[in-house]
Amino acid sequence: MAVTIDINDETTEVSGPSLTMLEEVLQLAADMEDIKGEAELSVTIVTNEAIQEINKEYRGIDKPTDVISFALDDEEPFTDGDDVPHLLGDIVISLPRAVEQAEEYGHSFEREFAFLGVHGLLHLLGYLHDSESEEKEMFARQEEILKEYGLKRQ
Repeated sequence: MAVTIDINDETTEVSGPSLTMLEEVLQLAADMEDIKGEAELSVTIVTNEAIQEINKEYRGIDKPTDVISFALDDEEPFTDGDDVPHLLGDIVISLPRAVEQAEEYGHSFEREFAFLGVHGLLHLLGYLHDSESEEKEMFARQEEILKEYGLKRQ
């Protein structure tokens, strides 16, 4: 079942094809993570200034970051037959950081943009990278999803 994804580009600078690609890769990630039943999430694309404010308010870190996730529904597992959609949460992506990091890592904007979206979604699903083993698991899963979609590191 498809996840309902609400994407809001507050910068109004992301192209339609890039927004479509982000939605497609998030749908693929949801399928690969076997999310069942009705589920919803939102993605907001913002400026560095906006994400810095969010980072400061919720994490106590007064600097911009690339992506922040806010999980709303900690219920597990996602099951078919529920009448109420699971509200997975919110993903906030800094457009300027996505552009900067794509250049820094030497790959396309689309790959970095999708990477940040998938990273945010995996956090909503409970993945962490607080330890080396968790980081390896999460980053391997991100690469699997991006590779399946056709976005490889260059």
